Amino acid sequence: MIKTKKHSIGYFSVVKRIVSSFREYKKYAIIAPIFVGLEVVFECFIPFVIKWLIDDLEKLGLEEVLTDSIAQAAMDSIIKYSLILLPLAIGAMICGLISARLASVASLGLSKNLRHDMYVSIQNFSFENIDKFATAGLVTRITTDVFYTQMAVMSVIRIATRAPLMILASLIISIVLAPSLSWIFLPLIPLLGIGLVLIIKKASPIFEKVFDEYDELNDRIEENIKGIRVVKSYVRSDFEKSLFKKRAGSVADNFVRADKIFALSSPLMQFSVYALVSFLLYFGGTSILNGNTTITTGTLNSIALYGIQTLMNLMMLSMVLINITMSNTSMRRIYEVLKEKPTITNCSNPIYVVNDGSVEFKNVSFKYKKDADRFALDNVNLKINSGETIGIIGGTGSAKTTLVSLISRLYDASEGEVLVGGVNVKDYDLVTLRDKVSVVLQKNVLFSGTIKDNLKWGNDQASDEEVKRAASLACADEFISSFKDGYNHMIEQGGTNVSGGQKQRLCIARALLKNPKILILDDSTSAVDTKTDARIRKSFKEYIPEVTKFIIAQRVASIEDADRIIVMNDGHIDDIGTHQYLLENNRIYRECYISQTKKGGLE
Repeated sequence: MIKTKKHSIGYFSVVKRIVSSFREYKKYAIIAPIFVGLEVVFECFIPFVIKWLIDDLEKLGLEEVLTDSIAQAAMDSIIKYSLILLPLAIGAMICGLISARLASVASLGLSKNLRHDMYVSIQNFSFENIDKFATAGLVTRITTDVFYTQMAVMSVIRIATRAPLMILASLIISIVLAPSLSWIFLPLIPLLGIGLVLIIKKASPIFEKVFDEYDELNDRIEENIKGIRVVKSYVRSDFEKSLFKKRAGSVADNFVRADKIFALSSPLMQFSVYALVSFLLYFGGTSILNGNTTITTGTLNSIALYGIQTLMNLMMLSMVLINITMSNTSMRRIYEVLKEKPTITNCSNPIYVVNDGSVEFKNVSFKYKKDADRFALDNVNLKINSGETIGIIGGTGSAKTTLVSLISRLYDASEGEVLVGGVNVKDYDLVTLRDKVSVVLQKNVLFSGTIKDNLKWGNDQASDEEVKRAASLACADEFISSFKDGYNHMIEQGGTNVSGGQKQRLCIARALLKNPKILILDDSTSAVDTKTDARIRKSFKEYIPEVTKFIIAQRVASIEDADRIIVMNDGHIDDIGTHQYLLENNRIYRECYISQTKKGGLE
């Protein structure tokens, strides 16, 4: 699994790529800050109007006798300024609602596009690319990482626009209103700012660690659910629960650690606000009592409001930084998937026609990683004629699957050439090649939907007759017909409501629907009884003799009637020949045959 390395990717490169996924939602991300700015303008005027109101009431309160005219004047002032404050408040509210909606649409649209872009990128990966990422890691990136990125973008559009504007406007207005009191902001703002930066710096490494633990947790969940039958069979539920509890606890503990650090920001903020109010009351009140006419009660009140706004928005800005800190690791992990280039792509002028099913390996060597110490396949030379049936046998890890994976370019040869129809596979259009080289992999996968839907993965334009013919060749028609709804029978996710043998036969039928020139069965009849296995091979021989067939098997009985049999051993072709030739001349094949048939005494 890939793990993000700190500073290994330029931050601005990451942001640039993430932002490019706004696309049709870019206009929302641009318009939202405009309404945020208008919201700030409305809110900045509110303390100013309150200052006028308090100053007017203060002047009226200096009169020695409270008369009806003075009381009426006071009420008129309250009504007048209330009529000014009400539109300002309504304007701020409306602009806030509009900006919040636009920011939501922009951030949710971005998350939708990011998930789409990542999914498309993953679909284009070669097996080599997929090997770099664990399945659980990819799921975490598409879900959790995108969510944290979405939340960060939401806060950046709204708060990261609002907070700096509000802080700047509040400071400027405060300096204009009372330069002699504005100095109080100078020590408090850096104190709060430095404290918040230290808090964020302390918490950042925890988030980098916790996302790797998320991957491991999801990996364990996926592995456990897929292998639930084995877990139940071996009575390992308690062990798995304790292991899950330990890993989930580790994730929770790290988040708690981060939250404890972030919790320090609250008392720091409260201290700054209380200190600001205390200083303003002391110095402002002293100035008023000493007869300083430039500072009025209304001015002091407005300065206090602007000061609190400044500190509150600084706090909000710190929350944005926290969200960005949490999302920084997520964005880098998303970027890794998006920037990953498929190692297998079309050449500049691909060939779109596969002439026949002949296959040739010329001095082919292959290793899964470039820096691997040894080759998984080493200097393989092999020539297969179109229409031949080739059996492949060998011990675990002998590179049987690796050999056939090079034919359809699931991997590319590290050295040498693989030819199909006399043409290097690298010169073919990938879709064309894989349409004509049909592979039934070791792990048989069916998808939720009807049997017909699953079979039509091989050819979505296939008629019902073609579907039934393919199922018949794979000896699947007999058990499909036993279902009440036949080919419309629903397959549950993963094919859990059909047996292993039935699943294999459905996968073979699906592969046959592609009308391939080369058919590769990678141990694809291991769960089928020997009688049905023989019937499948017989139907292949009678009805698709022109198709080149590669049959990887552990059972000698599954390949003994093949035209030729390849014996693999430790990444090499140990021998190749007919069943009788190998039985007489190859030790590995003979031992395998004897162990399976219990026949001894062969000379």
